[in-house]
Amino acid sequence: MLEDNKRKSLGRGLGALLGEDALLLTEESPAQENTSSENVKKVPVKLLYASKYQPRSEFNQEALDALAASIKEKGVLQPLLVRAKNNGKFEIIAGERRFRAACQAGLTEIPVIVKEMADKEVLEVALVENLLRENLSAIEEAEGLQRLINEFSHTQEALSNVIGKSRSYIANTLRLLSLPASVQQMIRDNKLTAGHARPLVGLENAERLAEKIVAKGLSVREVEQLVQKSKEAKPNIKKKVNTDIADIEKNLKRSLGFNVKISSSANGSGKIILPYANLSELDRIIDVLSAKKNA
Repeated sequence: MLEDNKRKSLGRGLGALLGEDALLLTEESPAQENTSSENVKKVPVKLLYASKYQPRSEFNQEALDALAASIKEKGVLQPLLVRAKNNGKFEIIAGERRFRAACQAGLTEIPVIVKEMADKEVLEVALVENLLRENLSAIEEAEGLQRLINEFSHTQEALSNVIGKSRSYIANTLRLLSLPASVQQMIRDNKLTAGHARPLVGLENAERLAEKIVAKGLSVREVEQLVQKSKEAKPNIKKKVNTDIADIEKNLKRSLGFNVKISSSANGSGKIILPYANLSELDRIIDVLSAKKNA
């Protein structure tokens, strides 16, 4: 049920961008002959190329092999979404997996839908289409969302409307990009889920904890408990006492007749603090200092 709701929500995002052509991208496996779009035509594979706005950076070879075998037997059942370029070629907006598998299967032509789209819309559609068909890694998704923010000034609210996810989901996904590169790679490699990684955001020992999570196969709940224990563990480090400063404090106390506290930093700067309990004691401190000055 949750997966169905997710697909419907993402499908609405595509529908807002593509209109009726979105149906060709949201159905599980519609047959090509059942499509009614007049924009479908066949294009030589040599005229097609991958878009720089493709959010997926890694393609599972086993999945491509399976898709290539299916294409050899049945052909490409769903047209690719492309846009025409001035050099006579076509940039793939959605369907790069099918393109790769079709090339692997030895096809020379592929059915496509030609659509005029701005760069921003290309990245939006590529992102949503990938989420519909085969889940992007959480890092790839975060990078796609970050590009929409950086390159096209999208707000998180606008992204929420495009991909059909809450603003909190988007914010939490983007936070994953602040994790160390090694932890992000674990997410790309499916060793860590987003649920495992989110509690590690902002922790200095995120890499060490991530390695422990993977080694022990911890659940998300166990990760949350591990992180909580890590935050609560206070290092038992006693502050090193500067004996010279302590001696100066004692000498000043004897000389002035009241408590003196000195705090110093590593660069040699510091403060002399003269604590007092009441106004009468403050007056006495002022009198003593004035007498010392006039002596």
